Amino acid sequence: MPRRTAIARAQGRVAAAIMTKISTGNFFEDFRVGQTIRHATPRTVTTGDVALYNGLFGARFAVQSSDAFAAAIGYPRAPVDDLLVFHMVFGKTVPDVSLNAVANLGYANCRFLAPVYPGETLSAASEVIGVRENSNHKTGIVFVRSTGIKQDGTQVLEYVRWVMVRKRDEKAPAPADHVPRLPTALEANLLGNACPPIKVEAYDFTLAGGPRRFGDYAIGEKIDHADGVTVEEAEHQIATRLYQNTARIHFNQFVESKGRFGRRLIYGGHAISLARALSFNGLSNAFHVAAINGGRHVAPLFAGCTVFAWSEILAKSELPGRNDVGALRLRTIATKDKPCADFPLKAGNEDDPSVILDLDYWVLIPR
Repeated sequence: MPRRTAIARAQGRVAAAIMTKISTGNFFEDFRVGQTIRHATPRTVTTGDVALYNGLFGARFAVQSSDAFAAAIGYPRAPVDDLLVFHMVFGKTVPDVSLNAVANLGYANCRFLAPVYPGETLSAASEVIGVRENSNHKTGIVFVRSTGIKQDGTQVLEYVRWVMVRKRDEKAPAPADHVPRLPTALEANLLGNACPPIKVEAYDFTLAGGPRRFGDYAIGEKIDHADGVTVEEAEHQIATRLYQNTARIHFNQFVESKGRFGRRLIYGGHAISLARALSFNGLSNAFHVAAINGGRHVAPLFAGCTVFAWSEILAKSELPGRNDVGALRLRTIATKDKPCADFPLKAGNEDDPSVILDLDYWVLIPR
């Protein structure tokens, strides 16, 4: 055997051995309905994480901001912001579910099941519940049900999401299509597990930011949250790293400059957290996100855009056995570079071009 050929083969074996030691993530054809995945890495939530999250989004809800306020109404201390819990659990799933994603598309059937406090450790697991190849044979939609778990085994969060994932090989056979049926909205009797009984008499509405309670909101009412926040390139990348979300589309400008948009795409959850923080102006006492019924990332968001938001009260519900808090079902719409005084949503039969997020969720508010 010529020496050059032998050297080339040896180099090929070394290269193959190296490749087996790294993960390139799952592609669409790697997923099967019923597949279960335990995700790395367990994450202990610290007060530093909470402070960084608050610095990035500016959320002002009193229960999550003040140990003293939270303790006065019945919590042992201020709980971790619900959406920070969501993003941390979500981030665990990315290396296995959406490392090769084109886009995260939507959410459904999300319930917050128990409060999380600084010092507690979160881990995550997912089950593949649906797959559907796209007609271009380059990508497919993967549906997963993910669960966040504390160190003692307590489930703190459960949700379904669907994500568009690239195929490794366009000619590879795809798994048989299976699209799960998902509820349009969660029933009110399933809400409230993550909120302890509240001492409403100790709830200081002045310190919380306003006097409005459950009874002060009407079904069909629309609220323009008025303020806008411009997204900075560094901020969205710091936030996404905070959650240990490794999706390449958010970080790798070298690759994304050659992609569909020519630049990095902002993680969809960033828009959710911005809209939630903006909603304080008008919903200051809606201190707890109890569930997410559904959501769509209607259009991409990029650094330099300014995000605005408005909300509509879709429904109201008392909770079985509780007279301390009630539930408001909200539809929050976030826009880019368009204030929401006229409540933008549709342009004819199409989505208004400014709309980036359409989120349907339940919040709890004192009665």
